[in-house]
Amino acid sequence: MNNILLPTDFSDNSWNAITYALRFYEHAVCNFYLLHVNVLTDVVVNDSTYVTSQETIQEVYNKASKKKLVALLKKVSEQIPQNTNHKFYTISDNNFFIESIREQVLEKKIDVVVMGTKGASGLKKYITGSNTGDVITKVKCTTLVVPENAKYNKIEEVAFPTDYSMNYNLQTLLPLSQILDANPSNLRILHISNEEEKLNVSQQQNKELLADYFANSKYSFHNLTNKKVENAIQCFIESRNIGLIAMVAKNLNYFQQILFHNKIENISYHTDIPFLVLHEI
Repeated sequence: MNNILLPTDFSDNSWNAITYALRFYEHAVCNFYLLHVNVLTDVVVNDSTYVTSQETIQEVYNKASKKKLVALLKKVSEQIPQNTNHKFYTISDNNFFIESIREQVLEKKIDVVVMGTKGASGLKKYITGSNTGDVITKVKCTTLVVPENAKYNKIEEVAFPTDYSMNYNLQTLLPLSQILDANPSNLRILHISNEEEKLNVSQQQNKELLADYFANSKYSFHNLTNKKVENAIQCFIESRNIGLIAMVAKNLNYFQQILFHNKIENISYHTDIPFLVLHEI
């Protein structure tokens, strides 16, 4: 049983993330939690003339969002084929956004948070400082980030960029392993370096750990030399049929370069390819 959290602001972008998630987990038994957060701000919380009681918050915010959530469920039933593997629940919450996500992850024992991104100008512009950016950096839960142009197709290849600098927690890699088993897909473990160089002892050990962990999956190791990690990722994706990019958030060197780099020339994977961000639990 998978517990999937689907935060929504009722936009086209969040709808795309929802439809992607339902296809992505089409053959899995899942509880889907559709969450809308009526975001509180310090101003609202501290302004007693604006919000005088919890009852006022309930009346002003929850009533409208619950109505929209019911309409969203109806849209799901009308536009997406019914799946007996899937159950849906709606949640309307009044809270700070990240606090609400954290609480739901704990209370509902969420396995994966699925969120969309919007924008045609590179992930840095529309993810840094956004709700999605906050979730993938501040919430310790596996997150599937669905760009606005991503449409679900059978995932044949998964790219896993790594510099082999960290000893991966096997529990952290479990969501990726489960995806490979369910599809099944080919895992392409990608190492990018500024220049040709040999791995040190620690890096070699971490590489061997990955080989052992994914021994029952179809995987291959790839090495690219490029001064810019994001350009190397783009070239690799263009040369193969990559349908998903997976990375570990703790691997800050790669994580920041791939998701939060400053220059976006010729980078299309930000708007086309979903990201699976893995967190250590």
